[in-house]
Amino acid sequence: MTNLEKYTRLVEEAVANFSLPQDPNNLYDPLRYFMTLGGKRMRPILTLMATEAFGAQAQEGIQAALAVELFHNFSLIHDDIMDNAPLRRAQATVHEKWNSNIAILSGDVLLVKAYQCLASYEPSTLKALFEVFNQTAIEVCEGQQMDMDFEQRSNVSEAEYIEMIRLKTSVLLGCALQMGAIIGGANAQSSAHIYQFGVQLGLAFQIQDDLLDLFGESAAVGKQIGGDVLANKKTLLSIAANSLANERQKVELVKLNEIQDPELKVKFAQDLYTQIGAKAYCQNQMETFHSSALQALDELQNISSKTPFLELAAFLLHRNH
Repeated sequence: MTNLEKYTRLVEEAVANFSLPQDPNNLYDPLRYFMTLGGKRMRPILTLMATEAFGAQAQEGIQAALAVELFHNFSLIHDDIMDNAPLRRAQATVHEKWNSNIAILSGDVLLVKAYQCLASYEPSTLKALFEVFNQTAIEVCEGQQMDMDFEQRSNVSEAEYIEMIRLKTSVLLGCALQMGAIIGGANAQSSAHIYQFGVQLGLAFQIQDDLLDLFGESAAVGKQIGGDVLANKKTLLSIAANSLANERQKVELVKLNEIQDPELKVKFAQDLYTQIGAKAYCQNQMETFHSSALQALDELQNISSKTPFLELAAFLLHRNH
């Protein structure tokens, strides 16, 4: 990942230098806490990569990259409340450490701060950035609503699930890249290709997240293993399991939903999903979307180097967190 070290350093410096008022401390302390929890910073890194790849200096994309990271963290704070998640990046979530009202309001401020970052660009660039950013923000909310709606449904198709994760997760990766391309002066065709690279990579990334949620190591993943299973959430794993299971295995799937002991339920799900072939199916789908991302990248012309994008795609495919 040596070609990405520069972008990582620039993003970490921008986050470290991101200043917030001291008062009221119950509004801003949660944000200082949450922003120091780390994370992969993948989205802002993508913005800087695209900015430089299309001809501008990476530094010119810093404010857009920071806007993407702030928006992402805003969405995580609110998602954690809706999911009643106790941990984020192996630390207490904001609503657990403070309370839900504080978490909601702090998240709201972080969203406004993201817009303030974008407002630093000159008018013609700002207009283009706002169009991409606003459309993405709406789609992320649509994806989150679909995710919550799925919790109330007994059946969700694979196509519906893929559309949900495209909206909830993938479009923000595409947005991060497209905003960098705009700042770099890319034409409409190149901008569309780099956006598709991000969307397809995001689909692979989210399916990998589904796999890590159940089959990862808690210390590496930074959250409770099996959280999706314990919450009876629809994931590609559960959808594939229901589709691939034989009659005997379908009986076992019903039994899985009735298990109350968390540790037993997670272990039962790991064994059953592996036996049914759902784990292998999801790994195959992840690799398919990863290949589609590389195909979109292949179609890009007039770009200085594709190496950082290829490195990041390879890293995400083989990550353990």
